[in-house]
Amino acid sequence: MQALLDHLQPGSADWVLAQSLDAGRLPRHIGVIMDGNGRWANSRHLPRVAGHRAGVEPVRSTVETAARLGIRSLTLYAFSVENWKRPRAEVETLWRLLRHYLRRELDHLVDNNIQLRAIGRVEALAPQVRRELDQAVAATERNDGLVLNLAINYGGRTEIVDAVNAALDEARRAGELDDFRVDESVIERHLSTAGQPELDLLIRTSGEMRISNFLLWQIAYAELYVTGTLWPDFHRTEFLEALLAYQKRDRRFGGLRNAAAGNGAEEPCMVEAGLPAR
Repeated sequence: MQALLDHLQPGSADWVLAQSLDAGRLPRHIGVIMDGNGRWANSRHLPRVAGHRAGVEPVRSTVETAARLGIRSLTLYAFSVENWKRPRAEVETLWRLLRHYLRRELDHLVDNNIQLRAIGRVEALAPQVRRELDQAVAATERNDGLVLNLAINYGGRTEIVDAVNAALDEARRAGELDDFRVDESVIERHLSTAGQPELDLLIRTSGEMRISNFLLWQIAYAELYVTGTLWPDFHRTEFLEALLAYQKRDRRFGGLRNAAAGNGAEEPCMVEAGLPAR
């Protein structure tokens, strides 16, 4: 927390927001569905790729803020398995932007003790993209600060399928297939986020009320925060607002509210969405 406060101008809006945070109740793992690049560009009569370019800066701001706050894991939805359906020119632009991000930010990641990981079916990426991604992952693997997961060619359903298949392959190699049974611990051990904290907060920009096949297993008890802000306009202020909203939630993990008081009052399970006007 102090690392962020030292970085901010005392008395500024972000400084005031950061001061309001409870350092002991920050989410351990945050997922972000970075949505709205195309609409941001369309509203300015620009090509969609301009929105993707504008979305690079909020990535840096969000990663930097999370690292300074001491968040343990941050997972960004960069490219889904469904995104291949988009026009070829747009897809190629997304890969160029990824390579540009890796080149520009690698030193920043290393200097700030951030460990980069890629989750998803990265083996299907073009060789030059895979090569630069592997180099960035290797260069940061000894860092022990924030774990930054880039979800690339990722889908929540395919992740669960891949986890089950990996578990089956492991049992087959060990000669234990006949007695093999799948349970939650087996799947969790083979997920791409294995060993990381459970997801506490899922942020979605652009106001859409969908999960979009993202971290389907991990969001079981995550708090959902949806903002109408389009991703290119999502900067430190919006991120801090999301964290403050998270800290106001009553997290019961399916249990009873005020159960300790013995009143037996069970609250309905509801999803609250923050939709500030932008």
